[in-house]
Amino acid sequence: MEQKMLLIEHRPGGSAACLHLTEADIPTPAADEVLIRVAYAGVNRPDILQRSGSYPPPVDASPYLGLEVSGEVVAVGAGVQNVQVGTHVCALTPGGGYAEYCCAPAAHCLRVPVGYRPVVAQAPAGSSTTTKKTSSR
Repeated sequence: MEQKMLLIEHRPGGSAACLHLTEADIPTPAADEVLIRVAYAGVNRPDILQRSGSYPPPVDASPYLGLEVSGEVVAVGAGVQNVQVGTHVCALTPGGGYAEYCCAPAAHCLRVPVGYRPVVAQAPAGSSTTTKKTSSR
């Protein structure tokens, strides 16, 4: 696998025009994480707020945008048993989804059914959380 990837960085406090393409190292999954080759990434409210400078990411989160992705697992960290390399997933990430590769906790991955389109598969990751939060009000 190549060692570099493309990702989208942002300058806080800006409009969508503050997004720019840059190169970075491909991340290595930590224990209990998977590395996903991103097919699609969602744009959600926290991404927009973070880009505008009104929502700083948590200290231990990625500084890059992108909390929802779909794609193929290409590597697994130590201790991961429920997801294998080659599995297509949608996932909630701690950021970094606006990239060619992104790490996510294995526990935050949902398998994508065979034949399901990756662009559609990305949506359940965040919308299921939104639906749960909205329905409990």
